[in-house]
Amino acid sequence: MAQTETSHSLLMQFAKWPEAGRVKTRLIPALGVSGALNAHLALTNAVLDNLCRSGLPVQFWWDRNVESVPADAQELVRTIEQRGLEQNIQQGPNLGVRMLGALGAGLESHTHALIVGSDCPSVESEYVHQAIARLQEYDVVLGPSDDGGYVLIGARRVVPHMLDGIEWGTESVLEQTCERLKKLGLSVSLLEPRWDVDEPEDWARFQLTLL
Repeated sequence: MAQTETSHSLLMQFAKWPEAGRVKTRLIPALGVSGALNAHLALTNAVLDNLCRSGLPVQFWWDRNVESVPADAQELVRTIEQRGLEQNIQQGPNLGVRMLGALGAGLESHTHALIVGSDCPSVESEYVHQAIARLQEYDVVLGPSDDGGYVLIGARRVVPHMLDGIEWGTESVLEQTCERLKKLGLSVSLLEPRWDVDEPEDWARFQLTLL
């Protein structure tokens, strides 16, 4: 791994604060509230392991600031602290604003900034390095997901409002994002598609990876 890549690329893991009933809600009918929370914690840990395995600096970005840590989440928070990772809070009314803010903050100190969601265990270390390689030539790189969104977004430059007007949570997220970025004059590269975990069948697929 090139020294310049290690020192100039930053990975940011986005995660919902682990609170029963507000995470992995589409898994609740199959797993129950407690089971969905445990699934969220397992996925978050899996993504964290993958990102840390890349050899690149990693930051952890929560979606809210809560002082008290639920008992079920204490082990995860302790793991993040033991790894010495900087923890930040996402800012903004929607995912686009929050991601743009994080990317902009990352690019203040690094040449490349990349965000991976905590429900994307298919984003392995090699995939991250492929994304960084694309950022040598493109302004933005996206890792498409099978459901029409994306599991990774990386940038070497950002412009205001570049993630505005996206219908988050729909099958049009990737298409709308690409159109928006290109309209603003940003060059975009797409990686090979990967899968994330939203539905019970996705969770079953993740379970098979652990065997």
